Amino acid sequence: MASNITIPTVTLNNGVEIPQLGFGVFQVPDAETTAAVTTALKAGYRSIDTAAIYGNETGVGKALAESGVPREELFITTKLWNADQGYDTTLRAFDTSLAKLGLDHADLYLIHWPAPDKDLYLDSWRAIEKLVADGRIRAAGVSNFQSAHLQRLLDNSELVPAVNQIELHPGLQQSELRAFHARHGIATEAWSPLAQGAVLKDEAITTTAARHGKSPAQVVLRWHLQLGNVVIPKSVTPARIRENLDVFGFTLTDDEMATIATLDRDLRTGPHPDQLN
Repeated sequence: MASNITIPTVTLNNGVEIPQLGFGVFQVPDAETTAAVTTALKAGYRSIDTAAIYGNETGVGKALAESGVPREELFITTKLWNADQGYDTTLRAFDTSLAKLGLDHADLYLIHWPAPDKDLYLDSWRAIEKLVADGRIRAAGVSNFQSAHLQRLLDNSELVPAVNQIELHPGLQQSELRAFHARHGIATEAWSPLAQGAVLKDEAITTTAARHGKSPAQVVLRWHLQLGNVVIPKSVTPARIRENLDVFGFTLTDDEMATIATLDRDLRTGPHPDQLN
């Protein structure tokens, strides 16, 4: 597959365009991250998703610096960790992340978790508003926010999150939260889009994959794209990195989409947002 593949974009509520398919580096050690991101960029990915808590922003930055890809073609996301929530600490954490990435701005900056017991996400959001106003963040968003957390931001700020990045896959379809996003112009971005492999043996997925001559992972990623989700699959295997990008040459039928919709079963691979602090 040629690296000149065209990845569709989703236009965020502030007019910024995010590639609909990006590359995630969750749980990739820093030492392996540079090679994985380099492979992804060569394959054609332009959106890279990291976070302070992943401990691999430096590895991402090294890959970006060595890639030769013009900065304006890249879309780089990182995230504020729970321990750094609060106004001043958010500003400092953002500076630290940018320094590790070797960048002068982030394309998307997210509050990683609402951490409701800390009750600091409104203060963090005010700091992010300042970073947006200063031109250091092109788009601001959140991750793992429930509808109530989002509503509180909407009630207390003029800046509507551009994105909410949530655990989302056929086993956890989050239809009510996605509907809330749609009502308020918030893009839905899916982490753990393949449920760490837990949905790839479901009969509805495997039979659809066989029908299209694709892998189960490709079918699930295609399902996300047709729903309108932004999706960030993660792999360190070069062949799989390329395979995850090869999802634009086929389309799932309405019947296939409806069958996959029946797989929703409240299957979480990560923590519940109300419980992580």
